[in-house]
Amino acid sequence: MIKKIAILGSTGSIGESTLKIVKATQKFNVELIYANKNFSKIVYQINFFKPKIVIINNINIYKKIKKKYKFKKKIIILHNTINLDKYIKTIDITISAIPGIAGLEPTLLFIKLSKKVLLANKEAIVCGWKLIKELATKYNTKLIPIDSEHFSIGRLIKNYSEKNIKKIYITASGGPFLNLNIKKFKNIKPEHAVKHPKWKMGKKISVDSATLMNKVLEITEALKLFPIDLSKYEIIVHPQSLVHAIVELEDGTTIFLYHTPDMKVPIGNAMLEDFNYFKYFKPNVKYQSTINSLHFSPVDTKKFPVIKLIPLINTRKSSPIIINAANEIFVDQFLKNNISFNDISSYLNLVLKSKNYIKTSNMSCNSIKNIYKIDTWARSLAFQIIKKKTKLC
Repeated sequence: MIKKIAILGSTGSIGESTLKIVKATQKFNVELIYANKNFSKIVYQINFFKPKIVIINNINIYKKIKKKYKFKKKIIILHNTINLDKYIKTIDITISAIPGIAGLEPTLLFIKLSKKVLLANKEAIVCGWKLIKELATKYNTKLIPIDSEHFSIGRLIKNYSEKNIKKIYITASGGPFLNLNIKKFKNIKPEHAVKHPKWKMGKKISVDSATLMNKVLEITEALKLFPIDLSKYEIIVHPQSLVHAIVELEDGTTIFLYHTPDMKVPIGNAMLEDFNYFKYFKPNVKYQSTINSLHFSPVDTKKFPVIKLIPLINTRKSSPIIINAANEIFVDQFLKNNISFNDISSYLNLVLKSKNYIKTSNMSCNSIKNIYKIDTWARSLAFQIIKKKTKLC
């Protein structure tokens, strides 16, 4: 049976991996793509996959696409999701992969329209999990995380209760600077930080991987998805990116999930739970022999001080929203060469020490309005910190 699929963030790495699965298996009709500003990729996706609905967030790209396809009456091209329910009633699977807090509202909307939502937006989970979970329950929508780490944890612990679990390790590749001398960190430039040694990702998530901020968010995400005591979670460095989670059990055994660093593995398994799509793809031979030489090590917190934030941001209900928002600003400013690589972690610590942090971090996050209010406060604070520190320099 051909299933209807919507892809939120279709031009990003997750979206493109999903479309490769769609192309290879021919088990899906792409009903909708949601993109931002990559004109050439949007045009290719429209021409090849022929979606019924195209949503383009960037107004300038929207106008260009609208003009290009003005005679194509079968394609509905929209700038936002207002009145989307006029054009679409039910989706079998939605891939939620719009990066940042911007992905939260579209995720909430498509939970209402979809039988199954595959979650690849850690920021949406970190900031709005309560809303996501409530809507999924209300609309009987199945949620499946497809970040490789959380996909792995879900597989590993599905037959165990918390009392059986001694430790859950989330692995980190260590990013491009794992073996770089700490004295050279002050010279790191954006072009260096976006070159991940294992994964092909967008600029923001690549920088998060370089600072290990992605692992801070992943622990918070894991606490939402798998509410096991924080003390049982730990980050461990695994440069080969082949083992994505390890679970140590109380019975003395340890289990882990191994797969090549290819997002088509978790995405394909989640999309096709009852169908072996992997017969369409040959295994990557270069990774098959490495299982005999897997390496793991603790995180060097001097190199990657953001790891120290993990217990601090998981003690107050809205702290993750604040840290996520501030981090988005600091990463963006680093990519624009306005602050240094080391500034990202040091400025995040200043956020926690700010005058109104405790008050704001205790605010309720049970509505979109409150989430955005907290998010806006944190972004404003981040810019204030940058401005103040720049003046001092």
